[in-house]
Amino acid sequence: MRKPGYRSAWENADMNAFNVSEHMQALGLQAKTAAFLMARADAATKNIALKALARRLREAGPALAVANQKDLERATAAGLSAPMVDRLKLTPKVIETVALGCEQLAGMADVIGEIIGMKQQPSGIRVGQMRVPIGVFGMIYESRPNVTIEAASLAIKSGNAAILRGGSEAIESNKALALLVSEALAEAGLPVEAVQLVQTTDREAVGQLIAMPEFVDVIIPRGGKGLIERISRDAKVPVIKHLDGNCHVYVDDTAEFAMALRIVDNAKTQKYSPCNAAEGLLVSEAVAEDFLPQIAAIFAAKGVEMRCDPAAARILRADEAADPAARVVDAVESDWSEEYLAAVISIKVVAGVDEAIAHINRYSSHHTDAIVTRDHVHAQRFLREVDSASVMVNASTRFADGFEFGLGAEIGISTDKFHARGPVGIEGLTSLKYVVLGQGEVRT
Repeated sequence: MRKPGYRSAWENADMNAFNVSEHMQALGLQAKTAAFLMARADAATKNIALKALARRLREAGPALAVANQKDLERATAAGLSAPMVDRLKLTPKVIETVALGCEQLAGMADVIGEIIGMKQQPSGIRVGQMRVPIGVFGMIYESRPNVTIEAASLAIKSGNAAILRGGSEAIESNKALALLVSEALAEAGLPVEAVQLVQTTDREAVGQLIAMPEFVDVIIPRGGKGLIERISRDAKVPVIKHLDGNCHVYVDDTAEFAMALRIVDNAKTQKYSPCNAAEGLLVSEAVAEDFLPQIAAIFAAKGVEMRCDPAAARILRADEAADPAARVVDAVESDWSEEYLAAVISIKVVAGVDEAIAHINRYSSHHTDAIVTRDHVHAQRFLREVDSASVMVNASTRFADGFEFGLGAEIGISTDKFHARGPVGIEGLTSLKYVVLGQGEVRT
């Protein structure tokens, strides 16, 4: 365990002077050692670290703003798109949200060591499962520096160690945040190596991190499709991932219009860049003539381009004289599976719930999809039959988030079907092992 303020040789030197492979091996070894200590840490100690981190985040507002501004200026000068620059921002609201996430995690029960399903067997032994940390997870992410805190806080609460590799565009912000994490761990008497930030922007570090099964137990990529495809293809350790956030809202024939308008507007326009923003709108043909002009007026006022199938385009173009600001474009096949992350939405008129479910299962990224309805049968069918990680009734897709789900924070959202699915919180960073309790029984 390092003393507060301690910095290793590589932290004090020019990273370019180091062999990246040796550097990553050193991080891996330190993480593996720290993971053993974190697995032993009691709940009270981990909660002290989380509360200390929340406090330090709030106190460090001005320093974080300076570091973040350097990243924003560099990103703007490099010509990064507006959604990418938006993801970089460490606003006071973002800082407060991650601080609250730390406190929420501290207030949650510690699941590590929990034994479930204990059953007496005919032999006399009792067999159950104990929840334990995974060990070491590697996190590779782009843009959003708040992920540094989300990953760190979940690592602390779940008793894991983490090696974090953020994007080069957020390096200054990530360094400033990682320093706060180290200070909070030291304050609680936990190993500061439990959360380590890869401080080089050399891309070779990513290749090394995903190929160290002797040190890293799982990799969690969080970023663009290209990054995640590369990680999934080249990793030599298990990967928890999602590729796209092509989310849908279906407005059923029984939907209450005021609710539907509020939900669709929020799902699309509350923020364009997150992976849980709606990219597709499906509307039952029974209500399309009445509903579409109303939502189109909202979208037109906000500059949202609507890429429509022929039925939706006919309805909206007939209404263009009343609202010339409406931006109606003919959709092409690729629009149904597109993740725009921008002020664009695809719109399709469907026959009803059957066609809506079929469309979503064919084109969605299986991230988050929602139905707005007053029909209980339709709602239950949508919940059962839509094959997505999060399925919602009468709520905005923007709620598909670890903090909003009460997980304290999330390490990412998984569209895989094994181990973890949906927002990955504490339990997603744990495993189960069988435990057997006996009183001298032997097998005959």
